[in-house]
Amino acid sequence: MMADAISENENGGGPRLVVFGSDHAGCEMKRCLMDAVADMGLKTEDLGAHGPSSVDYPDYAAVVAERVSKGTADVGVLVCGTGVGMDITANKFPGVRAALLYDDVTARQARMHNDANIAVFGGRTMTPQDAAKRIRIFLEEPYEGGRHQARIDKIREIEKRTGK
Repeated sequence: MMADAISENENGGGPRLVVFGSDHAGCEMKRCLMDAVADMGLKTEDLGAHGPSSVDYPDYAAVVAERVSKGTADVGVLVCGTGVGMDITANKFPGVRAALLYDDVTARQARMHNDANIAVFGGRTMTPQDAAKRIRIFLEEPYEGGRHQARIDKIREIEKRTGK
């Protein structure tokens, strides 16, 4: 069975909540992505950072990933210089499947095949316009389920086994 796209609320309870986090290198792109997501009619929440002063990316990745992991946000968006540090940190949380969306195909496949729930971007490695296009693809693409569900189930088993 195919799941709904992230942009749709299957419970009819209004728009989904997308939480955002960035370090200092990602603040500008984060604001651009928040505007793109708000234009889709989704609720957004900015969990920081809020300026150019140097901060540690794991602090902000953890806040976003914890919200997604606990189910108090439907999806997360993270931005740092390359996206790699945010991606590594977010994937330490149970139930989080963070994906670095470095091109349009990855944005689509991350949802269709991996049921990714956190989109990650590099503020220094792509343009805000490309990132905005990719977040729209990511949020509109449904998870296919089917043969891919067995793989997601294996990831959950690994999480249980490793305690992550």
